[in-house]
Amino acid sequence: MMEQKIKQDICIGANIRRIRMERGIRQTELVGLLQLEGIAITRESLVKIERGAQHIRATQLRGIRNVLHTSYDELLKER
Repeated sequence: MMEQKIKQDICIGANIRRIRMERGIRQTELVGLLQLEGIAITRESLVKIERGAQHIRATQLRGIRNVLHTSYDELLKER
């Protein structure tokens, strides 16, 4: 079964970047934490997701929510 991808029409990437930076977490650090949680992601993918150039997978979004200790509301809110 193909995993659902979420279109980035709500600034998800910008929200991820903002929250990550507020927490003082570098991209490589976030990727490492996600990989420890079993989430398949590379730094290059995270960069593209944060720029809105790549759709985010549902498991990646859930993992980012958990690792950054935030909510879906915060990740999906509009600017």
